[in-house]
Amino acid sequence: MLVSEYIFNPHLINNFKYDLRIYVLVTSYDPLRIYMFKEGLTRFATYEYNVKTKDVGKRFIHLTNFSVNKHSKKFVKNTKEEKDG
Repeated sequence: MLVSEYIFNPHLINNFKYDLRIYVLVTSYDPLRIYMFKEGLTRFATYEYNVKTKDVGKRFIHLTNFSVNKHSKKFVKNTKEEKDG
């Protein structure tokens, strides 16, 4: 199940909208047993956030999806390979 909520007045980092993903696994409800993964994911929009009427439809301001922002002129591809340990 994916749980999400749209926030109308989002917290910004350097004026950019972002989202955080924390992954958990619920293996039992009674007793409640939840495992939280140590690593998560942060995604950023590629244009600074604003609520001007003329910019409401601009997806690179309001959406943080990788599949959307990879087409932005301001997208910066991660070239750093992360290694475990």
